[in-house]
Amino acid sequence: MSTLEQIKALREQTGAGIVEVKKALTEAEGDEKKAIEILRKRGGDKAMKKADRSAHEGVIGTYVHSNQKIGAMVKVMCETDFVARNEAFQELARDIAMHITASAPTCLSPNEVSDEQIAKEREIWSEQLAQEGKPKDIMDKILEGKEKKFREESALLTQAFVKDSEKTIEDLLNESIIKIGEKIEIGSFERFAL
Repeated sequence: MSTLEQIKALREQTGAGIVEVKKALTEAEGDEKKAIEILRKRGGDKAMKKADRSAHEGVIGTYVHSNQKIGAMVKVMCETDFVARNEAFQELARDIAMHITASAPTCLSPNEVSDEQIAKEREIWSEQLAQEGKPKDIMDKILEGKEKKFREESALLTQAFVKDSEKTIEDLLNESIIKIGEKIEIGSFERFAL
């Protein structure tokens, strides 16, 4: 049986509604960690249902670091002007701009990392592994893993969010879709540094 304190805590943590939180806690038999997993899975389903909608409104999120030498701009899109003017949506755009400033992604998703960049990195990794005396079959598996990790660390959507390393930027967007109730996507971004 879920307590009022548990429900309140999970609502604050996840942004899900009271009924959804109660159902998740009941299903998880009062285990808060399991309930959060259940809510995240359901949230992913909701985000997928909104994926085919059109996001033609939005805001430009900006962030300039305190040293005034580095900053970023990001176009965050949503479905309606009403949501674009929402404080939570604008804060999301600022947070993503701050993340871009701190983490310097080179592209939006892992499949957008250039083949030239991967080829250069693979050459360096291969040389390092050869110097370590790794067998060819093990080298290939290690190279695959290194490439996957490199792609994820280079792409904005798969980077760990600077304010909460337990979630990626994609997780952050999906949580926002659940809270706000509209499709949200990142249009484009630019990072500036002196």
